[in-house]
Amino acid sequence: MPSRDPAAVPGDNHPLVDVLTAHGARADRLTHLRTLPARTGEHADWPAWADPDLVAGCRALGVERPWTHQVTAAEATWRGEHVALATSTGSGKSLAFWLPALTAVRDARRAATPDAGRIEARHRGATALYLSPTKALAADQLSGLTGLLDAAGIRDVRTATCDGDTSTEERRWVVDHADVVLTNPDFLHFALLPQHRRWTRLLRGLRYVVVDEGHTYRGVFGAHVALVLRRLARLVEHLGGAAPTVVVASATTADPAVSAARLIGVDPDQVTAVTRDSSPSGRRTVALWRPPEITGPAVERVGADGLDPAADPWALPDPLDREAHEADAVLTPSGEAEHPRRSATAEVADLLADLAAHGARTLAFTRSRRGAESVAQQTRDHLRPVSTELAGRIAAYRGGYLPEERRELEQALRSGALLGLATTNALELGVDISGLDAVLVAGWPGTRMSLWQQAGRAGRAGADGLVAFVAREDPLDTYLVTHPEAVFDAPLEACVFDPANPYVLAPQLCAAAQELPLRSEGLARFGDPARVREILDVLVARGALRRRPSGWYWTHAQPAADLADLRGSGGRPVRVVEASTGRLLGTVDAASADGQVHDGAVYVHQGVTFVVDHLDLAEHVALVARRDVDHATWSRELMEISLAEPGDAEHPAPEGAPPARGRAWGPVTWGLGPVEVTSQVVSFQRRRIPDMQVLDTEALDLPARTLGTTAVWWSVPDFVLRAAGVDEETAPGALHAAEHAAIGLLPLLATCDRWDLGGVSTARHPDTGEATVFVYDAYPGGAGFAERGYELGAQWLRAVREAVAACPCADGCPACVQSPKCGNENSPLDKRGAVRLLDAVLSHAPAGAPTS
Repeated sequence: MPSRDPAAVPGDNHPLVDVLTAHGARADRLTHLRTLPARTGEHADWPAWADPDLVAGCRALGVERPWTHQVTAAEATWRGEHVALATSTGSGKSLAFWLPALTAVRDARRAATPDAGRIEARHRGATALYLSPTKALAADQLSGLTGLLDAAGIRDVRTATCDGDTSTEERRWVVDHADVVLTNPDFLHFALLPQHRRWTRLLRGLRYVVVDEGHTYRGVFGAHVALVLRRLARLVEHLGGAAPTVVVASATTADPAVSAARLIGVDPDQVTAVTRDSSPSGRRTVALWRPPEITGPAVERVGADGLDPAADPWALPDPLDREAHEADAVLTPSGEAEHPRRSATAEVADLLADLAAHGARTLAFTRSRRGAESVAQQTRDHLRPVSTELAGRIAAYRGGYLPEERRELEQALRSGALLGLATTNALELGVDISGLDAVLVAGWPGTRMSLWQQAGRAGRAGADGLVAFVAREDPLDTYLVTHPEAVFDAPLEACVFDPANPYVLAPQLCAAAQELPLRSEGLARFGDPARVREILDVLVARGALRRRPSGWYWTHAQPAADLADLRGSGGRPVRVVEASTGRLLGTVDAASADGQVHDGAVYVHQGVTFVVDHLDLAEHVALVARRDVDHATWSRELMEISLAEPGDAEHPAPEGAPPARGRAWGPVTWGLGPVEVTSQVVSFQRRRIPDMQVLDTEALDLPARTLGTTAVWWSVPDFVLRAAGVDEETAPGALHAAEHAAIGLLPLLATCDRWDLGGVSTARHPDTGEATVFVYDAYPGGAGFAERGYELGAQWLRAVREAVAACPCADGCPACVQSPKCGNENSPLDKRGAVRLLDAVLSHAPAGAPTS
């Protein structure tokens, strides 16, 4: 029986729970059910300074009085205080920042002198800049803003989006006339700041900067955006403007003022946090759901009533269909790992079909574009035998669609023309989709922040809603659906990013120097002046910058902004091109290209197979040919990790990197610091589909790749291993299994995904002299995730130990210690040895170590 919230009473759950459980037939998949109470709204009066036309426009749109948190945030913004506004999805955060921004624009226009034709007068207008992580969100905000201005009858505030898709003619109009510009950090970094002289009018009058969806700025992306915002403030002041007031709007997070302050570059006490949500919310029933075990083909092919699934639209799809599994294949030396449970995407497709058949408007969130398409297609297939009209009301929504296609889908869902939409996290952000009955989440979205952001789409505008989190076959998902307290009762994560990362700071300093020479007195804006100066000295030594008595200068013809990989993609993507036609099939990120599109690799595009004839690393292109083959390919990668030390000729730590830290748990030692990871794809196997038999192995001649990053590690002496029953023969498998599980569970504590991490384990590492497990950030210089693991080591390893020990498999499976990322075919792995090893390490944890 599923566990329930003690406060919930029988009959108190959402009526759609009965649809989820198929009137009890699927009740065994429900591991926990909790009903979160409704919240009543709390109004406040409009601020006295608010523009009366804007207030009238809000009232015309049905907002007679604002919510209290909107007024609290707007008042602080109007006073010139930086604001961290962290309230739930659908709580009206936009009104809180548009009210002061638009009022300031209109006040400045009214205050203009009659001699407004003079250049000096034109430059004194108030302007506002809105930044969002996606173009779609900026477009949605512009639509809402235009609706407000139209309702208010306001014609003297000029608003526009401006990004990489904006035409030259439109961009010229925005430069000359726009009062409010909506864009993204990429455009700010690559275009607006390098061309700041063209944008003098906007920058000199800049009163407010809005950073929307602030919780998405984490890791390397967050570090880059923090430095882009510092460059923005620097140029505003240089052009004669006053330092703008910044509003960071985000989902509810831990320490929003601290995260916002780090993003803006100020002390936390200079940020006003508004976290008490006064908007109304209906009851929200949240179900934790674990797909069923697959006990054999007969279970899937014949339903409980004996019907052939071909005649039963509600029967489960064939588990042997490889397309039903969203996750990458998990390989073992004997073939693909057995998947004891049904995939999350197949399960969500069933649930979405049932909910749509009952008329419930539902969003299904998936982890990938392929997952969104798969859920939508399977749902339509389920519904078509019942009703072609119903099947036509299901669609997919993801990045890669044209803007007009996305707008049509959003409008269709708002109007009810669509009943079900399978989507990536493109709809997690603030796009205005409300009035939904249910939300399905296929696989852990990475953070509790994201989970509650997605869940907030259910029952918006005060209505009751249903949310179901469906677990993937993954250590973290398995842990969460069996430990509901980790979902409902644990604190929200803090946004983790490090603007002092030298791999991020160095290119940003170059970009800043090209915009305006760097002066000694201004270095504190970018961090600790001593560390900033260290990095500048290195840039000078390498010829990137030139040092003169007056400061540091960029003297090259090419744009310095191009040096920064803003979103941490790892460099130029590799284009996959059909050799015979020149057709571009897709792209593969630089970090994955060696393993995915090497010579001889099988590449699948929309169900069609191609074989890579040649990977040209210099030109960043993989040439492929269309071929029907009976096999797939898997690459093998060798990996080494070394501790990086300042001044070490072989493995030097990057200049400006913080020194390594360490601590002892009795005989067990922990470390955190710079490392150098060397990886090389050395061969690949052809395996026949579907039985996964190895056909042959072919060597590859690809270069070794080096990543300088940050790692957390723990080392265990031999006598501790032996006392735990881990001998020389079983140690490699025990350490390897513990490493996989540790990578899988770190996202429980840090704002990351397992794909943001890497790991290495060894029975004796040359730098530590002992058995050691390393977990590192998969980004140059690090992203702050390993540091989080170091800080919460005891809590982290206890969760790892519990997840591995609680898994019912005998020798390890994808839900505990097997990994789709493993370059060694998940061999060797020793699940029982990993539990004994973790028990031994945790037995030495100090009494004061955090445990929850």
